Amino acid sequence: MNLKVLPQAFTVCQISDASEVDFSQAFVFFSKTDEELSLVCKTSAVPANAIAREDGWRAFRVSGVLEFSLVGILAEISGLLADQGISIFAVSTYNTDYLLTKAEVFDRAVLALSAAGYAILE
Repeated sequence: MNLKVLPQAFTVCQISDASEVDFSQAFVFFSKTDEELSLVCKTSAVPANAIAREDGWRAFRVSGVLEFSLVGILAEISGLLADQGISIFAVSTYNTDYLLTKAEVFDRAVLALSAAGYAILE
């Protein structure tokens, strides 16, 4: 399986409303529940109305379109990284999965996933 490294620095944040979210950016992960509005975006695009933020994330994209019948992709990758003491923040879209790690452990994550047979694409 191939994992594509995304070059951007990402931020995970909570926002008060979506009025300042720049949906024209290449990567904007927005979620809404009855309790919160969450956003993952390029660090330079964090809206001014962010009420909490966690900077310093890097990301991989699982390459290709994943069929809904596939089982265990996130579990396998997160398990490999957990064995190395690396936590993740995962985001799934209709087509694929994205895995974020803190920037300071990203190179360790690349090494661990490469050693496990994943092709890391820059």
